[in-house]
Amino acid sequence: MVEVVLEAPGKNALSRALMERTLEAVRAADGAPLLLTGHGDAFSAGLNLKEVASLDVEGMRTFLETLMDLTEALFRYPGPTAAAVNGHAIAGGMILALVCDHRVVSASPKARLGLNEVALGLRFPPRLLEMVRYRVPAQHHETVMLQGPLVGPDDAVRLGLADETAEDPAERARTVLGRLAKLPGPAYAAMKDDLRGSVGRSDAGSHQRFIDEVLPVWTGDELKQRIARFL
Repeated sequence: MVEVVLEAPGKNALSRALMERTLEAVRAADGAPLLLTGHGDAFSAGLNLKEVASLDVEGMRTFLETLMDLTEALFRYPGPTAAAVNGHAIAGGMILALVCDHRVVSASPKARLGLNEVALGLRFPPRLLEMVRYRVPAQHHETVMLQGPLVGPDDAVRLGLADETAEDPAERARTVLGRLAKLPGPAYAAMKDDLRGSVGRSDAGSHQRFIDEVLPVWTGDELKQRIARFL
């Protein structure tokens, strides 16, 4: 079993450097059962907004492509994956947990989880949106993605952001991974790939929409001002 820990300032905020390190660790795990968790008392509070606000168009393209590559690496990882969500998991942090095969959330009522991109004025890159739509039950799409509330552990399970809660999410996630690891590995990998098909895989049209529609929003003055107020 391989454990990958998100660790960075700002409650494990996702900087490009952290995402690159995590992507390298996921690839190096090479199909072994993989546990993803956060350092300290948070899973990840989302993207590093200070870094986001500093980027020009080319910098933002690289930043978001790194996020999409990491998300897809977890989504398509051939072995079993589990997220031990040990605290807050917000926006990009929630997405990383969401695409793991099994998601165990801390039972602490202080934990807040959700996809609040709309509240920040952000649009999902097309590849990310496809993966999130696949993992969140259809009846909860508008609540989770359009309204974007930050909810507690029990509501996260109800809305399909998590599978279960536990007092010790890492211990429970290891138990689940141990069970999944007993399944025939090649069959598990093949079935996962068959189920997820082309979801989240870039095509020329979605990539062009990302460039034409998403990048200008993420690098515009309006967003930079909103982030400054938020921070």
